[in-house]
Amino acid sequence: MAMSAKFLAFDIGAESGRALIGSLDDGKLSIEEAHRFNNIPVWVLGTLHWDVLRLFEDIKQGLRRAVNKHGGDIVGIGVDTWGVDHGLIGEGDELVGNPFHYRDSRTDGMMEEACRRVPREHIYELTGIQFMQLNTLFQLYAASRKTPWMLDEARTMLLMGDLFNFWLTGRKVCEFSNATTSQCYNPRKREWAYDLLDDLSIPIHFLAEIVPSGTILGLLLPTVQEETGSPAIPVIAPATHDTGCAVAAVPASSKNHVYISSGTWSLMGVEITEPLINEQALAMNFTNEGGVYGTFRFLRNIMGLWIVQECRRIWQREGQEYSYAELTEMAARSQPWVSLIDPDHTRFLAPGDMPSRVQQYCSETNQPVPESRGDIVRCALDSLALKYRLVVENLDALFDRKHEPIHIVGGGAQNKLLCQLTADATKRTVIAGPIEATAIGNVLVQAISTGYVSDLNQAREIVRNSFDVVTYGPQPDDHSDEAYSRFKNLTAEQ
Repeated sequence: MAMSAKFLAFDIGAESGRALIGSLDDGKLSIEEAHRFNNIPVWVLGTLHWDVLRLFEDIKQGLRRAVNKHGGDIVGIGVDTWGVDHGLIGEGDELVGNPFHYRDSRTDGMMEEACRRVPREHIYELTGIQFMQLNTLFQLYAASRKTPWMLDEARTMLLMGDLFNFWLTGRKVCEFSNATTSQCYNPRKREWAYDLLDDLSIPIHFLAEIVPSGTILGLLLPTVQEETGSPAIPVIAPATHDTGCAVAAVPASSKNHVYISSGTWSLMGVEITEPLINEQALAMNFTNEGGVYGTFRFLRNIMGLWIVQECRRIWQREGQEYSYAELTEMAARSQPWVSLIDPDHTRFLAPGDMPSRVQQYCSETNQPVPESRGDIVRCALDSLALKYRLVVENLDALFDRKHEPIHIVGGGAQNKLLCQLTADATKRTVIAGPIEATAIGNVLVQAISTGYVSDLNQAREIVRNSFDVVTYGPQPDDHSDEAYSRFKNLTAEQ
């Protein structure tokens, strides 16, 4: 089959969504943006929800623009977004309520309550998933305690990428990588964790069929074709979980590499062929998320650049407009390794006055309180780099080998200060790029599914041939080791 083709990727992130055209031609890939739109959750009566219908309208607008420019040259469509959040579909294929956002407070205390009913060790043994209160398991547990009628009325639960695919194709299935993020999936049995859900009194009647990454779901619905002017293009479930797509696009050639998919969250880990579930992995809070083509992403979910993003939003609300580049430059001028936070502390999860939360944390832990905006951002970035060191050293211990280089892909690869701090803190080579890794992975999985690319190895070779990367070597730093010691004591993760 000819190697020239165009694919449409919808990548819906925490701040924005994009419709991107991936053009594959003679072993090289290029990406162009067709449409960009905001993704802002909505507060309603004190609860936080997805603005899901507006997002679907933006997906159709992106499709409309892509078709107007490229017409019948588009041979595939794929959607990805983050995991854990979901929509419940009832009779008549209508939503049962508006999907909740994972930062909503209804899951506060639910993880602890669930673990009193089913021991934490047993939940991990069955699912291999990192414990976070935002996981689908604890969202469903919260619903069973607070709004059980919603679960009773539901006929199908679809994670968000799969919900958009249903609206595009009419097919109600859950893609593998997305299903695994839920903590409702048993990776050893390769099926939903029915016994665990039963033990927590969570219904199972709405669980959808799980399909492999790269499944061709079907053609666009006639109603969507008519509304957008699109031909009958196949819709493909790449990895509907965005990190699954990003990891597929890591341009690694070494088997000992570590990846960081860096954005609002930082997903840091390694690619393995079978889940690793044992006491040590549980103690280090690693997760086994499904990857493309039967792989598993053994990683830690880290709060990432969310803290900086939320600080920026608060300062904007106060009338101070800063670009991320300006905030990074301010941080670069601040003294390094002075004040540190645990990026994964629960106080930083919900939206709110993040600058004050950072300052309060430092005050409560008897550290210098960062006063300037540059100092606050520097505190967040220093702490994130030290968290990366902790995680990579844990990976070294689990696999009994040193992992290097560290590949940083996604939007965070643009942050030169964070990339250099990561090299300095971990004392390892960092390779940054590509920036659009999620969309690239989305496109390349579509290309494999439609026969334009042979396999994942060829896909990664295409990434290496198509996109520039930047290499950062560790620089001498007399203070990072002392800061790391303080960080470990601070976070109590020895």
